[in-house]
Amino acid sequence: MKPAIILVGAEKGGVGKTTISRAMLDYLTTKSINARAFDTESPRGALHRFHPHETSIVDITETADQMKILDTLNDTAAKASVIDVRAGQMTETLKVLRDVGFLDAVKDGQITFVIIHVLGPSVASLGEITDIAPFVKDAHYFLAKNHINDTTFFEWDPKTYASYFGDVQCAGEITIPKLDEMAYEQVELNGVSFADFVSGKQGSFVLRGYVRTWLRNVCEELDAIGLHTLIAPELRRQ
Repeated sequence: MKPAIILVGAEKGGVGKTTISRAMLDYLTTKSINARAFDTESPRGALHRFHPHETSIVDITETADQMKILDTLNDTAAKASVIDVRAGQMTETLKVLRDVGFLDAVKDGQITFVIIHVLGPSVASLGEITDIAPFVKDAHYFLAKNHINDTTFFEWDPKTYASYFGDVQCAGEITIPKLDEMAYEQVELNGVSFADFVSGKQGSFVLRGYVRTWLRNVCEELDAIGLHTLIAPELRRQ
């Protein structure tokens, strides 16, 4: 089985990349897919706070940390590696992956590469698609709209859509639904994964219920794009 890297990123900050990475790790657990994560918010990582056992904090611009991620792909028990890219570093990270030969390995079929591109709420965020277009040709490229904070997104017309997607093949879209504000705040205060918050016995039954429903809906979105079978094709036969 070949290894998989799932890159979650955006150039703009505050769009909920880490929230999606956190949900992604919970999702992979439900599919019995062993996963690890790399938090590029160095030196203090937000993802690491909620998933400390699976997550290493790295500086993607440092060669030693690039080796920590890529040189271990075939040696680790983890089937998937989630990279939570800090704001403003998505294009730079893709350039690094190109320069070290990672994208060539993806093209040759040695590694599965999934990109979750988290959009901002304005049409200007579509400009990011043009910037990363040269790097996503052989990746499974998905757009994500994160409504976690009640964000309202633009609706693109066909002409606008075509102008940005002429050079990019998008494999699908993911919609992350809104989560009750108080429930989200309690998960933040507890500093645990969404799944651990749901399974906990302390605190509010109501808030745990909101998080349980939200996480189930996110998992259904990831199921809809077939994420688990991209990473572990053998799951198609189960």
